[in-house]
Amino acid sequence: MNRLNTCTNHLKQKNRKALVSYLVCGDPYPSATLHAMREMAAAGVDIIELGIPFSDPMAEGTIIQRGHERALTHEISLQKTIDQVKEFRKYDQNTPVILMGYANPIEQYGYEQFASAAKTAGIDGVLIVDLPPEEAAPLSAAMYGQDLHCILLLAPTTSHSRAQMILSKASGFVYYVSLKGVTGAGHIDVSEVKLMYSRFKELSDLPLYVGFGIKDAETAQKVAEFSDGIVIGSLIVDIMGNMDSHNETEIATNVGNVLRSIRSAIDQ
Repeated sequence: MNRLNTCTNHLKQKNRKALVSYLVCGDPYPSATLHAMREMAAAGVDIIELGIPFSDPMAEGTIIQRGHERALTHEISLQKTIDQVKEFRKYDQNTPVILMGYANPIEQYGYEQFASAAKTAGIDGVLIVDLPPEEAAPLSAAMYGQDLHCILLLAPTTSHSRAQMILSKASGFVYYVSLKGVTGAGHIDVSEVKLMYSRFKELSDLPLYVGFGIKDAETAQKVAEFSDGIVIGSLIVDIMGNMDSHNETEIATNVGNVLRSIRSAIDQ
């Protein structure tokens, strides 16, 4: 069974909210990624989203854009991102890892080749920000053929009928973008997020996780009260990028400390 399915079943049994955390592969330098991933898992992160560095990350705000830029100075490619997960699997066979990125690198790699390489490396799914469901069928078929998931997005502007279509094609979980704009764009209105979330949640039994705008433990706790889980992204990338250190253990420790506080908050 795919690790993501196992994780979902475990969370349901424990009545526990999911903590999903994002980082950019190779940011701020290559050796920091593996240490951070291992620390994330130790801090109670249920699912790791590993960003594929890209030259034009259109959905990202300044913080994550800079993370992509830092990674690209080290020539971190899709293949190197896949290899990083393979290295992580030497230490952790259980924590689901989702690759998050943009369509161009995967199209260049080839859908079938990518799905096969992802399966071999121990990747559990992929979320492609700029690949709408109407165009995702070839990738989805390749991924499903390897028992891997294609994660899809919902937004506050998604209509009811379109949400039904998206949810009919989704697998693993669904990522609800809680505000208009790019990552790190601002603080969310929790009451508004709750209202939109409840409308979408009625349409599917898939886990629905909330991301964008969750920047501290207090907001994470409020969102976790009504959602299946939360996604932390810009906060972690900001910590890693602003560490004046080339000590990957120190960087990972700081990331772990923040995530432990969030894990504690959403468990209350």
